[in-house]
Amino acid sequence: MPDERRQRPVRVATVPFATPYLDAVLPAGVVRVGPDASPSPWLDPDHLLAHAAEVDVLHLHGGYDHLTVPEMEAWTAAVRRSDVPLVVTVHDLVPREAADGTLMPARHRNHLRLLLATAEVVLTLTPGAADEIADRFGRTAIVVAHPSLAGPTPGIGRETRLVGLHLGRLDPQVRHPLALVRAALSGAVSGGGRLRVDVHPDVDLAARLPELLALADGGELELARSWEPRPEGWVRHLQELHVSVLPWWGGSHSGWVELCRDAGTRAVVPSGGWRGQQWSDVVVYGTDPHEGLDAASLTSAVVAALTRPAPARVDRTWRAEQREAVRRVHAQVYEQVAADHVPA
Repeated sequence: MPDERRQRPVRVATVPFATPYLDAVLPAGVVRVGPDASPSPWLDPDHLLAHAAEVDVLHLHGGYDHLTVPEMEAWTAAVRRSDVPLVVTVHDLVPREAADGTLMPARHRNHLRLLLATAEVVLTLTPGAADEIADRFGRTAIVVAHPSLAGPTPGIGRETRLVGLHLGRLDPQVRHPLALVRAALSGAVSGGGRLRVDVHPDVDLAARLPELLALADGGELELARSWEPRPEGWVRHLQELHVSVLPWWGGSHSGWVELCRDAGTRAVVPSGGWRGQQWSDVVVYGTDPHEGLDAASLTSAVVAALTRPAPARVDRTWRAEQREAVRRVHAQVYEQVAADHVPA
């Protein structure tokens, strides 16, 4: 490797530029190349080709769903012409719904086909996802665990048998919110507990979910209006709960599961994907892309989650060591692919 390359850190353009997950996995000493914009300018073939000399590695995590299949074809062709090595982390093997509620499995599948045919290294978060990538796309993926995103706040204790259901902004990922609330409420009551439903403060519940207001006014559940900007706030929020129900049906992996793990709060997660392999202390309920929520299974899952012994608090030393191991894997991948593309 030329002396100049040895003496400077690896320059990585991450897409998107920054998220809590990207911050957690980025190795020390790596230079993250901007700009910080959405959508990322690195997804523009002209920008990529004009600025290819400014980066050593391009690492794609997401943020490309707006591209059509022909646009993705043009982008992957530009990646090959640029001679910038592409690393892809596959977070989701199934599509998430767009803001307008549409689901585009064919586009998502073709995006992955093009990306994995172009990537020099493929990463993913669970063995099940790696097996699925091998079966569907014929690529071997390196499995790197989802790291810790934040530590718990000292002095905040769990309320035994308190079930939390955070509906957020009621976006398309939250299908049948009233059915979710009723099924979780039934499970909480049957398990000897109570239900707290959180909704983003900006949501007009009177217009969008008046039945939830009626349940809260009748004393059947607690209604809270909250939203945390950082993982630390979410872990603090989760520390108060015995059980947290994930309402988002799509996706293969979940940062929320890791936040629950950091908080020591049991997660009740929808079926599909590989969330159950991220952490052993989860309970799964049934969902189907076509049939929707299996309400009875959610009720049963909440009861099961409440009646098991509460999860132990996370070993922070072990989680820190795990995060450092994940960063070392990323550092090794970056060094390897960057060295393979040093000009002669």
